[in-house]
Amino acid sequence: MDNNATSLNHIAIAVTDLDAALVFYRDVLGLRLDRVEEVKEEKSRVAFLPLGNSEIELVQPTADDTGVAKWLARHGPGMHHVAIQVKDIVAAMERLKSNQVELINLEPRRKSDGTLYAFIHPRSAFGVLIELYQSPISNLSVQGGL
Repeated sequence: MDNNATSLNHIAIAVTDLDAALVFYRDVLGLRLDRVEEVKEEKSRVAFLPLGNSEIELVQPTADDTGVAKWLARHGPGMHHVAIQVKDIVAAMERLKSNQVELINLEPRRKSDGTLYAFIHPRSAFGVLIELYQSPISNLSVQGGL
């Protein structure tokens, strides 16, 4: 992705009980809880714990038909994905497609805050689910049908 990838945005950990997970990550490890929010687009509750220039995200599905819920049923709680911050998600996805990388999302999805994201299938990433993540500040050049 050349210089398009800029940093690690977050590591997501799938959990079945967000409150119980917070006892460990916040109270035992001492990480600061920034916020908990409902992510309606993904049918999940997410706790955001900043760590350096990135975050740990604890993700609890709120419905049984989501990717995270299905993953939890197969694997149990644990690291779910790694999110890489990119400047231009469309360019990153085009580069991946041209290299025959299997994408889960063929077009970027948009969160309510304007963040654009898309997932690379673990089959193309040596067993790791990777999320491309473009923060709203970088979305000024992305207009239209996304």
